[in-house]
Amino acid sequence: MDANAVLLVVVVITALSFDFTNGFHDTANAMATSIATGALRPKIAVGLSAALNFVGAFLSLKVAATIATGIVETKAITLTVVFAGLIGGLAWNLLTWYFGIPSSSSHALIGGVVGATLIAAGTSAVKGQELVSHVLIPAVLAPLAAIVVATLGTYLVYVITRKVPDDVRGRGFKLGQIGSASLVSLAHGTNDAQKTMGIITLALIASNVITQDAGVPTWVIIASATSISLGTYLGGWRVIRTLGKGLTEIETPQGFAAESSSAAVIFSSSHFGFPLSTTQVCAGSVIGAGLGKRLAEVRWSVAARMGVAWLVTLPAAAFVGALAWAGADRIGGDLGVLTVFGVAALLSGALYLVSRRAPVNAGNVNDEWTGPVGMARERSA
Repeated sequence: MDANAVLLVVVVITALSFDFTNGFHDTANAMATSIATGALRPKIAVGLSAALNFVGAFLSLKVAATIATGIVETKAITLTVVFAGLIGGLAWNLLTWYFGIPSSSSHALIGGVVGATLIAAGTSAVKGQELVSHVLIPAVLAPLAAIVVATLGTYLVYVITRKVPDDVRGRGFKLGQIGSASLVSLAHGTNDAQKTMGIITLALIASNVITQDAGVPTWVIIASATSISLGTYLGGWRVIRTLGKGLTEIETPQGFAAESSSAAVIFSSSHFGFPLSTTQVCAGSVIGAGLGKRLAEVRWSVAARMGVAWLVTLPAAAFVGALAWAGADRIGGDLGVLTVFGVAALLSGALYLVSRRAPVNAGNVNDEWTGPVGMARERSA
């Protein structure tokens, strides 16, 4: 196997690893509110979400095209740059998962690729206008749109059903939540699985395996859909807890309104090819669901913590991506990439072991909220 083939294999493995973390990091987007309200049991929820993520990955390829050719100049991209960008995205996904912060996997990946590209090829290799129009502007508008839609939807839901007995309304909206959560899972697969398809396609273009106009190979679609589904099935319980219990106490009508709003915004973004943060949309919808119900409490300290994470996602992932490229380049060749890969694997394993000291799982994900990750620490103390 020649050097180019070795690098390509490492990049594909790293990309599918990122896709896997994307799955368990973002399970909360679809199922946190359904789990919080009891509409679905935790294990059933993640299983359903995994299946629909897989199906959704085959519905559109527009986001994959944006990632592959719309953010950086493909002529300036090497396999090492793609690898380093993935390391940047992986690092941010794992760190925010550990702290239970619903952060954007999309922006982490884009930030990592942009950071690696900047240090490897300079500013001219980054499509600044496209980055602003396809990433930064949607990053601001999407959660705001979700808040507005979910606030209005929640208000209308309570107004329309105000004369319906609470027990009847609760049962009806639990069924509705199953449908709306399924839509979000389908939308998540349509939007998020494509990011990995795009990055693997970018690697194949960089290694001259396919041409720039060849499109996404079928095996890439299947592998990406499978990887994100497996990650989703494991369930990112730490993030599920924050989104389902940390922002506001969700009732079934609010959950239905939040999930429906999220699905509408995410499907719209996928249609236009925007690599949208499903996390930001779903978090915005949950906040809107809290605002739309009179006397409902929104924990703004938790929302502010998430907002800070959103602001630093791109630069933080870009920094790690640039650092990974510099480390691989300094050592050089296959050895440089394999060394950085090994270090990343060791650090990831260490973070997982640390997380086991304060586990959050299907059994305690719905316990009373006592603060970010604090609940699990108290239970294990």
